[in-house]
Amino acid sequence: MAPTTNAPSVHRPRLSVHRLPMAHPGDLSALEALLDEGALAAQDIVAVIGKTEGNGGVNDFTRGYFTQSLMALLAARTGRHAKDLLRELPCVLSGGTEGVLSPHYVVFARSGRPSENTGHAAQAALAIGTAMSPAVPPQAIGRWAQVRSVADAVRRAMRDAGIARAEDVVFVQVKGPCVTAARARMAQEQGHGVRTAHAGQSMAFSRAAGAFGVALALGELADDPALEQALLQDFALGSARASVSSGVEVEVNEVIVLGHSTLWEGPLRMRSVPMRDALDIAAVADVLAQLGLQAAPQLPPEQTHRVAAAFVKCEPDRQGSVRGARHTMLDDTDIDAQRHIRGAVGALVAGVLGDTRIFVSGGAEHQGPAGGGLVAVIAALA
Repeated sequence: MAPTTNAPSVHRPRLSVHRLPMAHPGDLSALEALLDEGALAAQDIVAVIGKTEGNGGVNDFTRGYFTQSLMALLAARTGRHAKDLLRELPCVLSGGTEGVLSPHYVVFARSGRPSENTGHAAQAALAIGTAMSPAVPPQAIGRWAQVRSVADAVRRAMRDAGIARAEDVVFVQVKGPCVTAARARMAQEQGHGVRTAHAGQSMAFSRAAGAFGVALALGELADDPALEQALLQDFALGSARASVSSGVEVEVNEVIVLGHSTLWEGPLRMRSVPMRDALDIAAVADVLAQLGLQAAPQLPPEQTHRVAAAFVKCEPDRQGSVRGARHTMLDDTDIDAQRHIRGAVGALVAGVLGDTRIFVSGGAEHQGPAGGGLVAVIAALA
């Protein structure tokens, strides 16, 4: 089990991170055990990021199944309605645990709220903030309206975390909606056109808009609607701190911001490093080194217990090669390219960490270098 924090301070908020296994997409027994033991309070849970064993595509219903199961459990434990929790608690899931990847979910719990009245600590600790945008209409998906919607949610999540400076943000996880055939039809009946009626392409546009939204909020991109044409076109634009997914199970932009703040306390820290391609094992070693962890070439067992969670974004290179050698991921009609890349990069990162419980998500459009992506790790101080 991942490291967790000690009892919360009465002065400053503290984040705890719990990486839990699942036997199937509706299995929450590990979380139930923590709640029963009193090791975690249901009302303190503010976000969940997880990997389910579905196909990761438009019709991957394992994501919705897990979300429904989670909200039902938390509703029973908090006395609140599941529908209310669904509107407040981001549950970002990526389907597809190809190769050695293990189905799991990461639970983020926060004790207290950041306040200037508590004063600033000598050292910044890992902080979390969350926000939900209003519902995104189908005609706005993949357009500048969605970019601005995500940017506004990121700014609100930063305020929720008590993070004032964009440079203190390490990682932003977004889950956005996509256009299904039914949603496209609804928009057309209302006299609106959609960016694309192809659900798979819509997911890509939604991820791209999400990445631009993060970049806009963090000051990496100008608020220029003309840049809408750069979505899925100019891959030099984007954010190396964004991790964006899309799915049919959401109608809003769900945002989780992780960074550092002196208004928080605790032993957890986080770093994120861009991966220049699918073979960039040096980026994995680099992000660990920034956390005081040394992989040579694999993280030694005496250090693995410090790792609380790991997150990766990746994509097959659009030029059809990796470091000059041809790959066939884009031409395989039997296995989707995203499944190929998740399995390949997941194995690379798992080999370095010595752990297969890694959130590896494909579709890294505008999230890190084209054909690459990013790797982010949460770890406890030595």
